[in-house]
Amino acid sequence: MATVTILPTPLDPSVCLATFPRSADDTGAVASFCGYVRGQGISALALEHYPGMTEASILRTIESASRRWPIQHAQVVHRVGELLPGDPIVWVGVSSSHRSAAFSACEFIMDYLKVSAPLWKRERDQAGQWHWVEARDRDHKRAQRWGMSEHRA
Repeated sequence: MATVTILPTPLDPSVCLATFPRSADDTGAVASFCGYVRGQGISALALEHYPGMTEASILRTIESASRRWPIQHAQVVHRVGELLPGDPIVWVGVSSSHRSAAFSACEFIMDYLKVSAPLWKRERDQAGQWHWVEARDRDHKRAQRWGMSEHRA
């Protein structure tokens, strides 16, 4: 089972975790990740996406994760619109019978989001000027370990 939600409104990580589906009989682990907007030199971050295309692309990534690891459920909640430093920007949750699969699948999904998801980012600097943001080299290097250069959605 997989769910993807793109939110133009604030994201509450505690609600994401509290409502994340899990089975009392089969779930042995839930790994989650929450990313926040860093404020180093910026006053805001704006994200844009194509409705439908973004969700479908992320769902394909979750399907790819489920072929690699025995996961039960994966959920991605991602913000779009204008965010301020300190705002939660993304929440990823993965459940599995075992922690290693949950951790690995969560990391795989997050690495994909950083380098290949169809989300476009702009930062507003302290002077009020907007600049487009590209994925960093270190993010591409992390994604390469999963073979993501071939896994463009």
